[in-house]
Amino acid sequence: MLRLLVPALLIAAPAAAQAGQFQDTKVLDTAVEQFTGKAIGDVGGARAAVDARLKLASCALPQLSWRGSFHDAVVVRCMSPQWRIYVPVNVAPQAPAATPVAAAAPAAKPEKVIKRGDPVTIEASARGFSITRDGIAMADAVKGARLPVKVGERQPPIQAVAVGPGQVTLPGWAE
Repeated sequence: MLRLLVPALLIAAPAAAQAGQFQDTKVLDTAVEQFTGKAIGDVGGARAAVDARLKLASCALPQLSWRGSFHDAVVVRCMSPQWRIYVPVNVAPQAPAATPVAAAAPAAKPEKVIKRGDPVTIEASARGFSITRDGIAMADAVKGARLPVKVGERQPPIQAVAVGPGQVTLPGWAE
């Protein structure tokens, strides 16, 4: 009887020793579930169990972390012996980017400070002198816009820049 028991133990011993050398994938599944807080197959949990066919060296303390900022996989790592696997995670489907319901209100139009036909005073001044002349606006203008101004019956209109109501200056002379 002893002769039969010893060979059976010798055959079983390498299998038992070999089983102790490899990491139990069920332990890794449990660790991933605890790390994500979700069960296998749930949104936020592992897509599937770790493949039991993997022959990873036994690890006393596997470390878990997220891969990237998208949290689309859990990285399971062992420092000694050194190995690493990625466990894909079911991520929630991304909602399409929100489209604005209403377009932004158009910007308010600047108020016209000069209207066509208004009498205007053209002024050009610098340190030590100031020149003014009267004219008639030939177009509407907002502050800072150019407009033609008629200064005489027989002269062509000149270009001016609207400064305020009834006031214009020559281009290049604006304050």
